[in-house]
Amino acid sequence: MEYTPFGRTGIRVSKLGLGGAPLGGDFGPVTDEQVTQIIEMALELGINFIDTAPLYGKGESERRIGIALRGKRENVVLASKAVMRGETYSYENTIRSVESSLKRLGTDYLDLIQMHELDESNAEIGMNETVPAFLKLKEQGKVRAIGVNAANPALLLPFIRSGLIDSVQTFTRYMLIDYSAMDELLPAARSHHVAVINGSVLGMGLLSDAPAPFLLGNQALMEEAERRIQAVSFLRKTEQKGLIEPAMRFSLSSPDIAVTLTGTTSLRSLSLNASYCDGHGLSDEEMCQLLSLFQGRPLSWKKEMKDHG
Repeated sequence: MEYTPFGRTGIRVSKLGLGGAPLGGDFGPVTDEQVTQIIEMALELGINFIDTAPLYGKGESERRIGIALRGKRENVVLASKAVMRGETYSYENTIRSVESSLKRLGTDYLDLIQMHELDESNAEIGMNETVPAFLKLKEQGKVRAIGVNAANPALLLPFIRSGLIDSVQTFTRYMLIDYSAMDELLPAARSHHVAVINGSVLGMGLLSDAPAPFLLGNQALMEEAERRIQAVSFLRKTEQKGLIEPAMRFSLSSPDIAVTLTGTTSLRSLSLNASYCDGHGLSDEEMCQLLSLFQGRPLSWKKEMKDHG
């Protein structure tokens, strides 16, 4: 397992992190025992970063992670988010959301708290309500670092430049068929020493030959994604789902990505993804060819696409 500084926070994180949405049952039934097994294996593999949210399983992901981490809390960098989808991102709701997360997780502090789904709110509320609440919680010692999450990288730029936050998280924007995060987000984060968390490097299942059901109704997206998948076929390994390894290595080997998230309830999948965190990325030739394909051409996702990672 490789480790790296988490921006300017002084926290050291594994380059591979465990995403909490599947642990809440958002992708299928899962038990408390299964979640405990996944987290125990993650720790054995050297993964020390776990990312969850009250949204995932409507609190079940946090509750199960809290159970699994009893007696092991100090071994992980624990991240969650605020607030629950459908609630306003007010100062008071933000404080209340974090307090509820702490109870479900069975801890008195979070290593990282993030504004969840900035796309669902706006920068003004984030700057004037959510971030001040995070700063108050940080002052109280209930959180160590603060961040913002959004699908659209452009929305994160004002927060990076504000100097108020420690991390950003985006998803589906630094992967084999859409690396538009390279245009502005990664350079801005690098220059301000803000850590980047990268989610859904498999493109909501597109790169694992198992697209999420909610994508199937978007014909334009599916057709364009298929064209791009064909264009990167030179990276495909011979085994089944052969784009998973290059997709993981593409993100894991980037010096601009602090944590690449993997969301799974499969012990085998978790072990395989951890094996790709060995410092070996794509070859120079493969990178050159890949980066000549889609530069400046982000995939057009449905506006209603949510954070499923």
